[in-house]
Formats: sequence, C-alpha cells, structure tokens
Amino acid sequence: MSSYKIKTSMRSLRFEHNEMTQQELADKVKCTRQTIAALEQGHYNPSLILAYRTAKVFGKSIEEVFEINDEAE
Repeated sequence: MSSYKIKTSMRSLRFEHNEMTQQELADKVKCTRQTIAALEQGHYNPSLILAYRTAKVFGKSIEEVFEINDEAE
C-alpha cells in the first residue's frame, strides 16, 4: 500500500513575503503555529481547506505551494 507525503515551499514563501513568521501565517490561515511547523517539516499533510487558504495567502495555486509525492512504505 502506498502513502502520500506532501512537500511544501511554505518556508521559502514566508521569507519572500516580508519574512513572515510561522505564527503570522498560522493566524492568516486559521491554524496553530505548530501545524505550520509540522507542514514545513513534512510531518503533516494539510486538509484541502488549509492548502487552499495557504495558497491564497501567498497568491499562488495550491500546486505551487504543495507537491504530492507517492512513497511506498
């Protein structure tokens, strides 16, 4: 069985947007700073709503912020 991991460019996008902190991004997308940290470290896959909100903050498409990887475990 395969599982899917999501890679994200959120960390670099935050720094491109006036060095936005994890907390500032979390406030904008309505989640916790810990969720942002887990996303950036690849320990958490976002919900569709969270992925959409995040992409919208950066003015990007979801595909420009998140990349899905198919990894066999």
